[in-house]
Amino acid sequence: MTRMLDAADAAARAPRRPAPPAWLVVTLACAGQFLVVLDVSVVNTALPSMRADLGLSDSGLQWVVNAYAIAFAGFMLLGGRAGDLYGRKRMFLVGLALFTLASLGGGLAQDGWQLLLARAVQGLGAAVLAPSTLTLLTAAVPEGPARARAIATWTAVGGGGGAAGGLVGGVLVDALSWRWVLLINVPIGAVVLLGALRWLPESRAGDRRRLDLPGAVLVTAGLATVAYGISQTESEGWTAQATLLPLAAGAALIALFLAVEARTAAPLMPLRLLRLRSVASANTAMFLSGAAMFCMWFFMTLYAQNVLGYSPLEAGVALVPSSLAVVLGSKLAPRFMPVAGPRVVAVLGTLVAAAGFGWQSTMSAHGDYVTGILVPGVLMMLGAGLAATPLASLATSGAAPEEAGLVSGLVNTSRTMGGSLGLAVMSTIAAARTAGSTTPQALTDGYALAFRASTAVLLTGAVLMLLWLPRPPRTAPAGAAVPQKAGNSSAR
Repeated sequence: MTRMLDAADAAARAPRRPAPPAWLVVTLACAGQFLVVLDVSVVNTALPSMRADLGLSDSGLQWVVNAYAIAFAGFMLLGGRAGDLYGRKRMFLVGLALFTLASLGGGLAQDGWQLLLARAVQGLGAAVLAPSTLTLLTAAVPEGPARARAIATWTAVGGGGGAAGGLVGGVLVDALSWRWVLLINVPIGAVVLLGALRWLPESRAGDRRRLDLPGAVLVTAGLATVAYGISQTESEGWTAQATLLPLAAGAALIALFLAVEARTAAPLMPLRLLRLRSVASANTAMFLSGAAMFCMWFFMTLYAQNVLGYSPLEAGVALVPSSLAVVLGSKLAPRFMPVAGPRVVAVLGTLVAAAGFGWQSTMSAHGDYVTGILVPGVLMMLGAGLAATPLASLATSGAAPEEAGLVSGLVNTSRTMGGSLGLAVMSTIAAARTAGSTTPQALTDGYALAFRASTAVLLTGAVLMLLWLPRPPRTAPAGAAVPQKAGNSSAR
């Protein structure tokens, strides 16, 4: 890692070479973003094979996903600030190198703890890498239609990475082994790393804000400890000391994080932003949506393979329509928002997703593809895509322009953190219903109960959005005087 930083410094001291073509910067930035998003979903189809090879428990299986997600969410804001302070190219190189090395370690893991450690380090690398991808892109492409097209490409690559994860994972597990869902990152990461070292330009914000490392460590440790405490309820129950101690410790760490953020000069999460109604309500909605929806891929993959007998490749192909539905929902939302308003579109999307989750909760051990996976899966992810765009728009609408990037990162963090804790809760609910049985009917009953719980969370979220999200300002009649108010009242 030190050598990588030295190489970046040497590149910065070298004589200036001509600026690389914008398309090359966009390609490298999008390649880094693709790897980050791909690894959120690519391991899902490999989970049964990982459990068989490494002897992972059900709770260990959820941590293969959660170790990455919690580290990614907890350090993402820190990664963005580090890019501003130390240089976006440098953080891109450091994050990608860390991500690639961790992928190698995970692919070679011989024990469950080694795999979980590698996934956590992968998440840390992704948190350093991901924020730099967009800032490098916007710095290289001038503002206007060209930048809009570049950002659209970056967004599509992110959606494509999520959509490709199940299919890529299925192909690799069927053709090679589960290890290649991680090892495939090594040659790709190495090529992108060399290209970035050679062609990416350096950029930084130029400010000297202090890096809030204590805040990032506290929030990540707090969330991980709470998630561990929730997972302990599966075997120990809610009142056992082994459950209550980590839950209490996690709550204390999160409380300490809030206290640190309130007192530090350069907080990782400025609490004053949460006084804005738009920011607070949209982030709460994102947290609940993530808690309900993140577990979908986890349980659908297990249902397809463990109950219906699909191979990893068949399970990956079966979920491709659901993955594409997210992209479709994201494309439709901007068309509906000017007509119905962001609040209505967010509520509508959440209700569509709730309908899909409710449908999926009626699954049977002998279900068919169309009614057991395809239609409910498309509804779930179509609703997720419809809801995400207006929530992100509302979250940034009440903040000052210079804080829009920070608020956008906060939205992504809220969603990922909600997903991590939601997966821990839903896995515990499913395991409690299954009661250790591995028969298809018992597994189906457990998965169905998790989908019913997610449905309840989404319906609660829809009510909250309807009551709390800011309404669009009324349009004044033509010629009428518009009263001036202090501040952005619609966002408060």
